[in-house]
Amino acid sequence: MSAHLSIEEIAQSQKQLRRKKIRLLAFTLPLLCFVTLAFLAPIATMLYRSVYHPTVSQLIPQTLAEMQQWDDSINAVPPAKVLETFSVELRTLANERRSGKLAEELNRAVPGTSSLIKSSSRKLKRMEVEELLTGEGKQLLATHKKWENPKLWAAMKSMGSVWTERYYLTALDLKRNQAGEIEARDTQIYLKLYWRSLRIALTITLLTALLAFPLSYYLANTSSKKANTLMVFVLLPFWTSLLVRTTSWIALLQTNGVVNGTLQSIGIIKEPIEMLYTEFATVIAMTHILLPFMVLPLYSVMKNIDPSYFRAALSLGSKPMPAFFKIYFPMTLPGLSAGALLVFIISIGYYITPALVGGTDGQMISNIIAFHMQSSNNWELAAALGSLLLILIVLLYWIYDRIVGVNNIKLG
Repeated sequence: MSAHLSIEEIAQSQKQLRRKKIRLLAFTLPLLCFVTLAFLAPIATMLYRSVYHPTVSQLIPQTLAEMQQWDDSINAVPPAKVLETFSVELRTLANERRSGKLAEELNRAVPGTSSLIKSSSRKLKRMEVEELLTGEGKQLLATHKKWENPKLWAAMKSMGSVWTERYYLTALDLKRNQAGEIEARDTQIYLKLYWRSLRIALTITLLTALLAFPLSYYLANTSSKKANTLMVFVLLPFWTSLLVRTTSWIALLQTNGVVNGTLQSIGIIKEPIEMLYTEFATVIAMTHILLPFMVLPLYSVMKNIDPSYFRAALSLGSKPMPAFFKIYFPMTLPGLSAGALLVFIISIGYYITPALVGGTDGQMISNIIAFHMQSSNNWELAAALGSLLLILIVLLYWIYDRIVGVNNIKLG
């Protein structure tokens, strides 16, 4: 009987455990849905669009099918059948007012192709289909001599691939030559932007740490009344619009702004210094904006450090500076590392402040991603750039986690 009751009790406890798990899942389900829709789904879409690009294949499918038999390495114009098919499809696109989309796509591979496509489509639009199918492509070649360039047709064949890695190659300032080999592009743009973004983010992280550490130390060791008053000023940027804070720095740093006016009035400089629309302006403005993200983690850790440790070191004969760096500073590393990680990740993806105060020298990779999404409509390249930025952040976080983990083991 007791064995029978014990089995029932076990079954009952398992049933209660399942109910508890279901309740916990019900509580976390809204959060999981939000994270999936607002975070995981956009990242998956970004990764998908960075390698999937069917636009050209949908615009000229028959031409691409005919070009499969053409060897683009022989440095010759495709056969007449390819020229005829493309002429008909280009005429159809012109009648449907979609030739501009093809021009936009091909212009990314071969600059200057946009005007060629548009002018040729206008001329072919006035011709009959039968005339184009029996002309052996002479009508197309007659519209412009650029159609005799084999590189143009090779680029068209390459752009017709649905799955492609060319956007990642472009994001790394690489390209494939006519032989299919990967080589460096003539203009190096994106790698320089990645390096600049990384440099600016590291500089901002270092500056915020240098400013936040003494402030947090004072807040943690002063009276509660003073700490609460000063904490209001620390949190004040959170209560002010980001746009207002950024435009305030424009007023401060511009040629006839407050900073230049003050320096000139006290005789330090004779001519205004160009501070606005530079990397310096981006660093200064973002340091001001992100400083609270470093202060708060540091303050929370320092507030919980027992001051008796430091006093004990002094009472045992240690000097203040060695005692500070050997006793107190290691205990602040969790807050310092958390603040540094938070500031770095936020700053490397910042967009508004560099766009408003950075100019050409202070632009970051996020500004170029926004440009390709909003202006050039090159979402695939924007997705590739964003994916590489995500990979870079994850890699740096992995390195950070390894370093912090090793330090924690040593401290333990």
